[in-house]
Amino acid sequence: MTITFNHTIIAAIDRHASATFYREVLEARDAPSWGPFLNVQLDEGVLLQFAEPSVEIQMQHYAFLVDDDHFDRALARIRERGITHWADPQMQRPGETNTEHGGRGVYFKDPAGHGLELITRPYL
Repeated sequence: MTITFNHTIIAAIDRHASATFYREVLEARDAPSWGPFLNVQLDEGVLLQFAEPSVEIQMQHYAFLVDDDHFDRALARIRERGITHWADPQMQRPGETNTEHGGRGVYFKDPAGHGLELITRPYL
């Protein structure tokens, strides 16, 4: 059996706001939800499960590989909404994108403060 990534739980201040944000930026699909989880689905059946924990949320980093057209659409949405974005993870180049690893990349934060990254080429 090959190993594939199946799901992750993303802590959210407001699971509805976070799920909507990811659905719009990533063009993800709704998925059946249960219990404390509000789910969205990426390609290959990968689930992002949003939950509101009763503890302080620690920032996590999530990177998503998208094609060039999706990158353009997502970046346009980010800019239209006035979401601060950077070309680098150190947040030293605001309002820019990068051309690292032979593709393009951008960093920004979700509604709960998690660091997100969109890239058009894998690092390896």
